Amino acid sequence: MTDKKDLLNDLKIDRSDNNNSEKSPLLKIITLIVASVFILAVTKFIFLSEDELLEVSAYKAKPAGQSNNSSASVLDASGYVTARMQATVSSKITGKVLEVFIEEGMFVEKGQILAQLDDSSVQAELNFAKTQLKEAQRVFNRTSELRKDNLASQASLDAAESQVDGLKARLDISKQIVADMQIRAPFSGVVINKAAQPGEMISPVSAGGGFTRTGIGTIVDMSSLEVEVDVNESYINRVQPGQPAITNLNAYPNWDISSEVIAIIPTADRNKATVKVRIGLLEKDARVLPDMGAKVSFLKDQIIEAPEKLEGVMIPSSSLIKEGNLSYVFVIKNGLITKTKVTVGSLSSNFSRISNGIEVGDNVVTDPNNELQNGQEVLIK
Repeated sequence: MTDKKDLLNDLKIDRSDNNNSEKSPLLKIITLIVASVFILAVTKFIFLSEDELLEVSAYKAKPAGQSNNSSASVLDASGYVTARMQATVSSKITGKVLEVFIEEGMFVEKGQILAQLDDSSVQAELNFAKTQLKEAQRVFNRTSELRKDNLASQASLDAAESQVDGLKARLDISKQIVADMQIRAPFSGVVINKAAQPGEMISPVSAGGGFTRTGIGTIVDMSSLEVEVDVNESYINRVQPGQPAITNLNAYPNWDISSEVIAIIPTADRNKATVKVRIGLLEKDARVLPDMGAKVSFLKDQIIEAPEKLEGVMIPSSSLIKEGNLSYVFVIKNGLITKTKVTVGSLSSNFSRISNGIEVGDNVVTDPNNELQNGQEVLIK
């Protein structure tokens, strides 16, 4: 019986070695994956826990407001900035453009040469006229001497004199044509459009077909800028010349420009049922450009004073950190915050004017908290 059991035991297959050999590679892979995940988690915890970027809200400091006028508006209207002195400068005669001396944005003085036309043929005529005049003058002098000796008639002398006078007039015309070949600025202003190039033909009138230019460029006198708005004819009785107003450009909606009504143009647009009103800007500023959109608030009929020029910048009042009698803000530069001492010029519930410590364009944290530290790296929302 024992022999049979031994025999059966010998016939059994021992799978322990195979299981170990099969499970060993799989176990190594699982172990490697678990270890990698663990290492990544530890690394992320170490680095992010120490240098995790805190997101903050920021505000870019703006120039201090230039107007404190709080007069009630009786009417609002929209329109555009226009120039009372704007001209497309052309030539008096038809000619070929030789040189153009202007570019967009260039300031030019009255009388400055803007372009030169080809005057080679006119110069030839001018030289020929000079030669003819010189010869006619010689003939006149000779005839005058002969007349003294009664060797020439009075009629001959008169004819010679007429010839000299005619050639002088022709010479003056040739000189004027040569001068007209130089196109000059009719007034001082800024070039807003360059319309011609060397080699093109230019004419004071359109020749059709698009082959001839009618102007060298367009000049605008920036001191003549004003605003034209369309007022509904039902409310035109609320507007009168000399009435104070506040103008806000679409590009600078928070900038109040002191203005006044120049004139009400005495005609209505039947299609829009509006009347055009001219608004004069009491402040001259380089930010005001032709064709900018604008909104005008007409004020009650009262004298408005010139706006007070405020120094410094405006930031939200929530950006200030009070420490006793001192005020600080967190300034963000290159992703790092710096605690900066500031001088508060005036304080309100929403915005504060900072007279010293920061400049226009500086980014300040709008809602600082206790988590922020000087020199900390942050991320702007």
